[in-house]
Amino acid sequence: MLTLSRWKVTAVILSVIFGIVFTLPNLLPQRTLDALPGWVPHQKLNLGLDLQGGSYLLYEVDTDALRAERLTNMVEDVRTALRNDQIAFSELGEAGGIVRVRVTDPSKVDQALSLLRRSVGGPLQGTISGRDVTVSNKGDGRLELSFVAEAARADAAKAVDQSIETIRRRIDSLGTKEPIITRQGYNRIVIQAAGESDPNRLRAVIGQTAKLTFQMVDDTVTPEDIAAGRIPPGVMVLSGTEPGAPPLAMAKRALVTGEDLVDAGQAFGQNNEAVVSFRFGGPGARKFGDATARNIGKRFAIVLDNRYISAPVIQGAIPGGSGQITGNFTPESANELALLLRSGALPAKLNLEEQRTVGAELGADAVRAGAISLAIGAAAMFVFIVLAYGLFGVFAAIALVVNVLMIIGIMSFTQATLTFPGIAGLILTLAVAVDANVLIYERMRDEAAGGRSPMSAADTGFRRAMVSIMDANITSLISAGIMFGFGSGPIKGFAWTLSIGVFTSVFTAIIITQVLIGWWFKVTKPKKLPIA
Repeated sequence: MLTLSRWKVTAVILSVIFGIVFTLPNLLPQRTLDALPGWVPHQKLNLGLDLQGGSYLLYEVDTDALRAERLTNMVEDVRTALRNDQIAFSELGEAGGIVRVRVTDPSKVDQALSLLRRSVGGPLQGTISGRDVTVSNKGDGRLELSFVAEAARADAAKAVDQSIETIRRRIDSLGTKEPIITRQGYNRIVIQAAGESDPNRLRAVIGQTAKLTFQMVDDTVTPEDIAAGRIPPGVMVLSGTEPGAPPLAMAKRALVTGEDLVDAGQAFGQNNEAVVSFRFGGPGARKFGDATARNIGKRFAIVLDNRYISAPVIQGAIPGGSGQITGNFTPESANELALLLRSGALPAKLNLEEQRTVGAELGADAVRAGAISLAIGAAAMFVFIVLAYGLFGVFAAIALVVNVLMIIGIMSFTQATLTFPGIAGLILTLAVAVDANVLIYERMRDEAAGGRSPMSAADTGFRRAMVSIMDANITSLISAGIMFGFGSGPIKGFAWTLSIGVFTSVFTAIIITQVLIGWWFKVTKPKKLPIA
């Protein structure tokens, strides 16, 4: 094993070059780094929230509101399906999570039952032919519809996943670097934005649902009817975003939704006022064009998060799928709304559960403390290994330096985030690497004491210690994988650093130490091991 094979020497040289090249940007001033040629790596370590400072937000997805919205949509789906099939009905409504309707013609109950089973709801995820809505006949023409339990859980999981992606797009639009957005538990989302010292700026962009719909205004409902609460079925009353705007009655079913938008931006209208321009994609543009063509001369409301912005009269068909949203916008508020629309609507409301800010000074203190602890730990290990094993201890110390360079270089290259627990993982990695050298050197001592020649003792020491080293590191790797898979935030940072360190420690403790000891044997041809 101590032969100086070409691939080992090449691997050592390349690993040292890699470590130096990708670690160096972290040590250079930014001005010096900017002056370097473009082909030189410029990536630095991404410091986590606890090291750099920034904002921490914990949101909870309002799954109850999501379920209520789906039930409301189910009521409208039942109404539309029965009307289109000309089936008379009454007593349509929802209570306790169950939608109930009574078919007035007994001869059409079976037809209605079959129709609702086909047209209401959709496929149930994870099944071949199951549906997410059950429809049952309760007798006397009464039908009941409800979501299956699996559908509620699937909706909640899907809402959290969609919310994470939407939040990521919104934060990316702000230019915040490498935000960490993770699920916590069943319906919570953790957002860590390192370097973002203003959590209110994040909240303004994250917290708004930004659900845009276009709904027809029902002008048959007078202000007196609204005040008296005389609202016909299928109609809802919404207030306006402008102070003093009268409440409007409009159809619950939206003509078009913001899900079909492909672009939105801030622009200026005919009177040089700030507006939000929007454009629908192919299917959305067709739906928008058809809806405006069918309703010329009528008003439609532009609704954002259950409050209407404006309710213009449709002057003519808009086949291109483009339009403008007018209102009392400033250029800043119009640009913010456009950003939200481009990023997509959140599937459900988010409730802020926790908010905290880590100041840059605290982050700098943590970096300083981490650097000091790393330096003290490394120095203690260097002193121990050199005092215990002399020249071979110096070789182990050199391997440890290369190990640190490789870990920092890999994390800089992959743009992994270094957290304070990650520094603890780095120190633990050095200890594991030293442990591997201790196993090798103690095995060498045993073999030399057993009468083997120096070369044979060293070679056998490496070979027989290999099993113990691999067992220990594979165990560490499994533990790191479990922490990374089931942990979150700082725990993942610790696990990631430890995982990288396991691979680099095995490489440096075995390959680099082998090459250095092999070179020493070739040059000095010793009669005795310096550790015997």
